Amino acid sequence: MNSPASEQKTRAAAQAMVLAAGRGERMRPLTDTTPKPLLTVRGQPLMQWPMQALARGGFTRQLVNTAWLGEQIPAHFGNQIAWPGLPEVQIAYSHEGQDFGQALETAGGIVRALPQLDEVFWVVAGDVFAPDFVFSAEVVQRFAASEMLAHLWLVPNPAHNPGGDFGLSATGRVLNLPKGAPGCDHTFSTIALYKQAFFADCGLPAGNPQGVALALAPLLRAAMDLGQVTGEVYEGAWTDVGTPERLAQLNHGQDISRSRF
Repeated sequence: MNSPASEQKTRAAAQAMVLAAGRGERMRPLTDTTPKPLLTVRGQPLMQWPMQALARGGFTRQLVNTAWLGEQIPAHFGNQIAWPGLPEVQIAYSHEGQDFGQALETAGGIVRALPQLDEVFWVVAGDVFAPDFVFSAEVVQRFAASEMLAHLWLVPNPAHNPGGDFGLSATGRVLNLPKGAPGCDHTFSTIALYKQAFFADCGLPAGNPQGVALALAPLLRAAMDLGQVTGEVYEGAWTDVGTPERLAQLNHGQDISRSRF
């Protein structure tokens, strides 16, 4: 098995990672034959929305992780693709299912891909619909110049997650608050910027050669307690496409928000 550290030495580091490895249990039976990020939303694969938005912002070097039915994703997109009106996107892959037989959870998958990622990089879930989100180079530059290790975009708590995920201070620090606590008014959108250093003390070496599954939430909460995570509120349309019913509603023009953290 090849480590990402030994692959594609001539390829420039990816500026963004699109998470596309999950099984999508709640979406069954649709995901029995199609990976969730390839399900159609308003005429195109769900994961294509953030991929195009990233390209629109100039982030054309993207990495996609795969596991469940993962061979379908590179078969669809290939290693480069040019959508009308957008610059060509170069796509690298981290095939967790092929390498280890399973997905590695969010943090485990990111650490697996670290050797292929830039020093500062976006992470966005390939199964969340946020069509108006703007991926800004200026925001990346500002974050890179800061002492923070992660910057999260949060949404106001939707009806399906009234207890929230995090708080947000007046100075923009994300707060590790218990669900339902006073001030726990925000839900993680899954859109974030990270520095490689965020994962330095996670207990896994870059490249995750053993394929250890690792959740992201404990890492984020620990970094919040150290004051290393900032955030801001995203007020645009945002939908966690979590069930077949929600997918159908979205395709009929409705945006149904739901926490996924």
